[in-house]
Amino acid sequence: MNAPADPQPLQRAVRQAQVVAALRALLPPEALLWSAEETTPYECDGLTAYRQRPLVVALPETEAQVQAVLKACHALQVPVVARGAGTGLSGGAMPHADGVTLSLARFNRILAIDPLSRTARVQCGVRNLVISEAAAPHGLYYAPDPSSQIACTIGGNVAENSGGVHCLKYGLTLHNVLKVRGFTVEGEPVEFGSAALDAAGYDLLSVVIGSEGMLAVAMEVTVKLVPRPQLARCIMASFDDVRKAGDAVAAVIAAGIIPAGLEMMDKPMTAAVEDFVHAGYDLDAEAILLCESDGTPEEVEEEIGRMSEVLRSAGATAIAVSRDEAERLKFWSGRKNAFPASGRISPDYMCMDSTIPRKRLADILLAIQQMERKYGLRCANVFHAGDGNLHPLILFDANDPDQLRRCELFGAEILETSVAMGGTVTGEHGVGVEKLNSMCVQFSREECEQMFALKRAFDPQGLLNPGKAIPTLNRCAEYGKMLVRGGRLAHPDLPRY
Repeated sequence: MNAPADPQPLQRAVRQAQVVAALRALLPPEALLWSAEETTPYECDGLTAYRQRPLVVALPETEAQVQAVLKACHALQVPVVARGAGTGLSGGAMPHADGVTLSLARFNRILAIDPLSRTARVQCGVRNLVISEAAAPHGLYYAPDPSSQIACTIGGNVAENSGGVHCLKYGLTLHNVLKVRGFTVEGEPVEFGSAALDAAGYDLLSVVIGSEGMLAVAMEVTVKLVPRPQLARCIMASFDDVRKAGDAVAAVIAAGIIPAGLEMMDKPMTAAVEDFVHAGYDLDAEAILLCESDGTPEEVEEEIGRMSEVLRSAGATAIAVSRDEAERLKFWSGRKNAFPASGRISPDYMCMDSTIPRKRLADILLAIQQMERKYGLRCANVFHAGDGNLHPLILFDANDPDQLRRCELFGAEILETSVAMGGTVTGEHGVGVEKLNSMCVQFSREECEQMFALKRAFDPQGLLNPGKAIPTLNRCAEYGKMLVRGGRLAHPDLPRY
């Protein structure tokens, strides 16, 4: 007698057929994918350690189609996960096994550039760098510049509140967006913010930016543009000790200087990027700082002089100042290519993202060095040093389950240590699925309930990007036990909101 068939694949096939039939009436045939071969490219974002094929992928071309898909999915009670370029690093766009991945990559038009008001109105799928390229003829640009700016989309930047190397002076996405227009999970039009500097009522723009696609689907974004500076120059400073480098960061800010960019890389990261892009980095230094000044030639000359003096006083062993634009871009090329450079020296890496007070930069680096020995894994470090945003890259081989387990524990300890030092578990990459359990380290029962209440206000059924909400207190208790026993919480067991 044959064993009874597993009901799960059959149920999934029936559900898939139901969803495909509903969406076929709304989208052209080429805008709907559901076979394993077609949906596999959508199974993860930049965090490749966790993968899940969606039930269906929808690729609408018009806002009317997006609205219709959302309404149909809501009627069927089918989860929806919006996706842009898939460059996120926390699993924020990882699909739901029983849901629809809503690809917004085709919404890639710049709708208007207004040089007088210094704004740009763009669709959600426009790449970050393209905005600055379009604004360049007007002497303007879009300031937030994540390292993935050549590929990441403005919709994804809104979802994660992305920053970049110039966020110290010019702010994060939150500080550079005026308005977001889109749809709720029910397909109802919604608008946050306004073209003016302020909007009536609660500041819901600040709520939706950084909400990781759990509250609404962004379709159109109005961003601020800033004048392109007349001149920019970059200092590359070498240090023979990571504590001196960390103290130098604090000293620059304490001197009343706000650099356009202030980045830090440790010796392993410097070696990786220098071998990749040949930026001229000092390979003998234990850490290097990149400090940029921009503005008028007079302002830049004065600020470069002041920063150089502070860095020398803090113990810099060598200081180089870019002589022209080509050399400035060369200095930054290493920092901008830190992630691909790490990919050349390791089969896989997990890029962590937490924030600590600037004065604790050296402390966290020394703590990470101890963790490397504890978990038997290498870690290369790059920092948005000016605002204390860490990006440790833990190097491992995902084909080895034990290395993945150790990598997860390593990452969790970095986040927990960051909180203990007065920081937070995320800076700009978001929580996604990567940091769900680590949120338990930072937030109380009351704080968690407030976040759940906000989610319910926008999405009562929990259909929009489910599985990414903060875990329950029971889940936090399980996480504590996991850390004690050195275990691992497998992704399929992650909480589903």
